[in-house]
Amino acid sequence: MLFWKNKKVLITGHTGFKGSWLSLWLQKWGAEVIGFSLNPPTRPSLFELANVAGGMHSYNGDVRNYDLLKSVVEKHRPEILIHMAAQPLVRHSYRNPIETFEINVMGTVNVLEVVRNTDSVQVIINVTSDKCYENKEWVWGYRETDPMGGYDPYSASKGCAELITSSFRNSFFNASASGDRPRMLASVRAGNVIGGGDWAEDRLVPDMIRAILQREPVLVRNPQAIRPWQHVLDPLYGYLLLAENLWISGIEFGEGWNFGPSEQDAAPVSKLVEKVCALWGGDAKWTLDEKNHPHEANYLKLDCSKARMKLDWKPKLQFDDTIEWVVDWYKSYVAQADMQQVTLDQMNKYEQLLRGAGND
Repeated sequence: MLFWKNKKVLITGHTGFKGSWLSLWLQKWGAEVIGFSLNPPTRPSLFELANVAGGMHSYNGDVRNYDLLKSVVEKHRPEILIHMAAQPLVRHSYRNPIETFEINVMGTVNVLEVVRNTDSVQVIINVTSDKCYENKEWVWGYRETDPMGGYDPYSASKGCAELITSSFRNSFFNASASGDRPRMLASVRAGNVIGGGDWAEDRLVPDMIRAILQREPVLVRNPQAIRPWQHVLDPLYGYLLLAENLWISGIEFGEGWNFGPSEQDAAPVSKLVEKVCALWGGDAKWTLDEKNHPHEANYLKLDCSKARMKLDWKPKLQFDDTIEWVVDWYKSYVAQADMQQVTLDQMNKYEQLLRGAGND
């Protein structure tokens, strides 16, 4: 945590769900945070509810706009860049494949090309997805060396983003290619990330919260589908730990990394839905959505052995704790609490878990 004090960090996609959590956390740790993103993608949004913009430099911009992004980088000269801007939804990618590929593929190219043509950024983390792998729906977790793939446009775009990352690293950012001090570039892949403040459409938890608040049954498309559920703070801490290791130890950490939950926390959708309904209480209930829907994977799991061994990272929140934290956040929202403080309180609780495990 002390590492981040006064570091200049640029986050693309800082107005999104994960980006808002990350921006607020880095502010808490004393970093100078610069954000480059479109307006918040939902209303309400964590970005607005927690006044994330109040403690950072926030720019409205599209990663497809190379010149605007470059001007922000040249103005603030960040040392670390975390690329999170994306079209992040599988079902949206079926409706808008061109937009999905433009943002997730060419947006990534633009970010890496800006870094290549400026000299301040030394560490780059490209956030992709567990769906970047060619999913054979087998029972063991995917390792970082498994082939990229993607059935739907979103998943394919993230597989492409991984190949682009590898290409830039090999062509421009390693020592032998550049002749200069190498830029440290890594990609990160997380599972099904959940947490308070997510309001995106076609995601299970926000869809559930909307239905519960409207006193309607929660419609569930694939109750038996297995997903690697994890609280948003777990992978975010992994990303930050990786960035610190890239900065201090160098190029040996410049590769792809998985950050997923423990084995027992890869659970069926029905288990999460039932847990949320039970914790919420009242008349919260769910029912099967029997309409025809686009293809979605039934089973996907990550092998995170490398992060455990080389970074000493492991998830701190198990499934039941994760769901309790999520429900507590949304109940606080309903009670009209100070949502920045609620979010910071959960960060404080997480940091206590880190200190208990000897992390700083």
